Amino acid sequence: MAPDTAIPEGFSRLLAARLAALRYEDLPPELVARVKLFVLDTLGVIGGAAKAPGIAALNGLLGRWAGRGKARSLLGGWQGAPDTAALANATAAHALDFDDQHDDARVHTYCVVLPAALAAAEEQGGIDGRRFITALVAGVELHTRLGLACPNSIGKGWHPTTALGHFAASAAAARVLCLDADGMQAALGIGYAQLAGSAQGLYEQAMTKRFGPGFAARSGTLAAFLAAEGVNGPTQFMEGRAGFARLYERGEVKPGILTDRWGEEWQAMAVSMKPYPCCRCCHSTIQLALALREKGVRPEQVAGGTIYLGEVNRSVVSGRYDPSTARNPVVHAQFNATYTFAHALSHGRADLESFREPAISDPAVVALARRLDVARAEGVADTSLPYAAYTLRLADGTTLSQERLVVKGSPEEPMTEAEAVAKFQQGLSIGMGVPEQAAAQYAEAIMALERMPDVSTLAGGFRALPTALPGAAE
Repeated sequence: MAPDTAIPEGFSRLLAARLAALRYEDLPPELVARVKLFVLDTLGVIGGAAKAPGIAALNGLLGRWAGRGKARSLLGGWQGAPDTAALANATAAHALDFDDQHDDARVHTYCVVLPAALAAAEEQGGIDGRRFITALVAGVELHTRLGLACPNSIGKGWHPTTALGHFAASAAAARVLCLDADGMQAALGIGYAQLAGSAQGLYEQAMTKRFGPGFAARSGTLAAFLAAEGVNGPTQFMEGRAGFARLYERGEVKPGILTDRWGEEWQAMAVSMKPYPCCRCCHSTIQLALALREKGVRPEQVAGGTIYLGEVNRSVVSGRYDPSTARNPVVHAQFNATYTFAHALSHGRADLESFREPAISDPAVVALARRLDVARAEGVADTSLPYAAYTLRLADGTTLSQERLVVKGSPEEPMTEAEAVAKFQQGLSIGMGVPEQAAAQYAEAIMALERMPDVSTLAGGFRALPTALPGAAE
């Protein structure tokens, strides 16, 4: 795609106008229901991250700096500037790698959009549930469409959740503040001026990969409030000569995806909910292992074998499994296909406890993981996320092969509302010690989001949960 003609002049303005014009009445009931379910999911994942590495350190630092401002850190027990609260909450939302993902766009979106919108709403005050849901849809729709429009963003070295999330957070926070087309354009431009999101932290399995959505949420929240104060940003943030399309994506953008069938086809409906707290690239692998266990195969029977993945997945989750030398053993386990397969086959599950000690260093699981290899699947699109297959050699000489084309939690195989609520309750219980009844009551309040007169109730309800976590309740 030629950079000079990829995106026409005025495209940034068109995109901003579309986002600013979105209204609650435009949203179909099934989309509203879907958004509420992902608000529930994200808040549950945040609760589950209370003890995750880096969360206490981040909240301790930000809490010491906290001052004026009405936005709250859900886990830190402090109140401060909205961009700072967005940073803390978005980081927590991504800390377990248990948050949603649009599989084709390869973006985790609510971990960025929800904290930005919530922080803006708390600071502004009096934001009702309908306006809040509209703001979430604006951010999620932009984020997911950007991921589809830039299909090889990760191949260029970007972490799409973080890089593209600057725009998504800006849009969501701007919609909370009811900025018009001019204000929305300014917010998106200011968000672009702060844009970063290298995938190097992902490749090195560094903790900063978890902080990426926090950086995006912070930037977007700040961008919206600056725009509300009359600060302007670049108006051609997409099509300009140093705009996003040329500078970040080398002209390889499909602009029609960002605007075509706007208000008719909702990419927000295609967001997947994660059943397992690890890299989405490993989820089909886990399902294959669970199905194999149901057939009666046990780890000691497996002499060796190969897991086959699309090339992008393979590049992210391959490599020898060795938690004893890993920089971050938990992250190492979450991003290793051989570990996730070996653990699921050994224990018949892949839950929050599966990605903690002592599970990640279980000698029998480690030994099985090392008997497995990961290879590129021939004849499969490099960008295919759902595809996974294996060929195993059993000790008795038998060879087993199987493939999976659909991943659980996706629109093709969605989690039920009951499964989503169970995940929510598990997160609050394991992370914070919240009793099941209290979690269930909070879930009911979330699922009535469109009737809330002030969505600060979301943060207030979270902070009021009875918990065993020091400092987590008001």
